[in-house]
Amino acid sequence: KDQGQHQVNAAVGELLTRESKAGVMTEAYYADFQQRANRVKHDLIDFLIKAKREGKKVMAYGAAAKGNTLLNYAGIRPDLLLSVVDRNPAKQNKYLPGSRIPIVEESIIRQEKPDYVLILPWNLRQEVTEQLKYIYEWGGKFVTSVPSLIIN
Repeated sequence: KDQGQHQVNAAVGELLTRESKAGVMTEAYYADFQQRANRVKHDLIDFLIKAKREGKKVMAYGAAAKGNTLLNYAGIRPDLLLSVVDRNPAKQNKYLPGSRIPIVEESIIRQEKPDYVLILPWNLRQEVTEQLKYIYEWGGKFVTSVPSLIIN
C-alpha cells in the first residue's frame, strides 16, 4: 500500500529552479497571464462580432475542454458561433457545456460552407488545416485565437 512518502527526484528541484527563474512564483507573472488571457478573449469576441455584422458564417472545430474553456471565458454563445465540429460520434448531436453551442459532424462544414473555421485546439492547427483544407474551395479561412488571433 502506497503511504505517499517518496524520495524527491532531482528533477523536482530542477523544475522549481526553472519556474523561479521564469518568475512563476511572482504575482507579476500571473498579472501578465491575465492580461494575455484578456487580450485573447477580446480579440476573439471582436472578430466574431465583426464577422456577424458582415453576415459571415463562423463554425469551430474541436469540442475539447481547452476550447470550451476559452469559449465560456469569452462568453461566446450560438449567436456568434454557429456550431462546433467534432469527429467523435459520442460528442455529436450534443451541446458544449455552458455555451450550449451545438456539436455536429464534419459533413456539416461542407453543407454550411462557413466563411471561417475557428480551430479550438490551437496546438493542432497544422493538422486540422490539412484535414479541412477543402474549405479553401469556397474561400473559407481558418482562425486561431491563441496565443494571438490569426486568420488565413
